[in-house]
Amino acid sequence: METLQIALKIVAIVFIVVGSIFSSIGMLGVTRLPDVYTRLHATGKVSAFGAVFLLGAATIVLWRDLTIFKSLILIVFLLLASPVVAHTIASAAYKSGLPMAQATRDDLAEVLPRGSGKNV
Repeated sequence: METLQIALKIVAIVFIVVGSIFSSIGMLGVTRLPDVYTRLHATGKVSAFGAVFLLGAATIVLWRDLTIFKSLILIVFLLLASPVVAHTIASAAYKSGLPMAQATRDDLAEVLPRGSGKNV
């Protein structure tokens, strides 16, 4: 039983380190990337996985009856909501006419003019 607790603590520490690295990279991306669209990529993907790893570490450390179930529900909601929120913010930014830093291709230009405010 003692070795199981030690193994779980090691896994929790690894999850904390990995989650902190993902979150740090996501926040670095928010501050360093040039426009809202690339910043959303950093926050929508990298920071969400950082939060998932940190939540997994908290689940391991706070081991109780319903903790695993609640944590899995939170992880599923976080992984489902993060891309949807990032897409919604990017869509609103595009519709309001925010420019891209270095646009190589704009597939929405044919369908929706920038700054039109129309729903897609």
